[in-house]
Amino acid sequence: SYLPSDLNWLRDGLGNLLFLCTQIGIPLTITVAVLRHRLWDLDRLLNRALVYAILSAALLGAYVLGVVLLQVLLGPVTRGSDVAVAATTLLVAALFGPLRARIQRTVDRRFNRARYDAALTIAVFTSRLRDVLDLDTVAGELQAVVRETMQPAHVSVWLRSVSDS
Repeated sequence: SYLPSDLNWLRDGLGNLLFLCTQIGIPLTITVAVLRHRLWDLDRLLNRALVYAILSAALLGAYVLGVVLLQVLLGPVTRGSDVAVAATTLLVAALFGPLRARIQRTVDRRFNRARYDAALTIAVFTSRLRDVLDLDTVAGELQAVVRETMQPAHVSVWLRSVSDS
């Protein structure tokens, strides 16, 4: 110790003060950053962080498992070549898009129910729209879907008449 023994209380007190400042300072700086930079859409940030964390873990696991498994299976044939690594890399690259979409749907369904329900409502509307030929029916259904998904104060549909073209 650099301090005389009678000043150890000062060292301990400064250490406790520094610890307290970091414990209060980190959440405080996060709050200031959110308020200053208007980061109100934290749910989107958390959603993406969760999706990409799960996706990264799944792809890393698939990659490691694939490399080990292919090296064991192809070891006698390839004799130390990097075929297993290359094949696993291609497999993981091909899995990225579909796996990301599946994880995004699962996270949305679990944590962002309004977005999931809105996407489901729009998908149902577009499938019904393919079969409807009457413009009044389409306009009515479109207004209903917009009211259900967006919940605006007012909805109107403008249809261009044949003479306008």
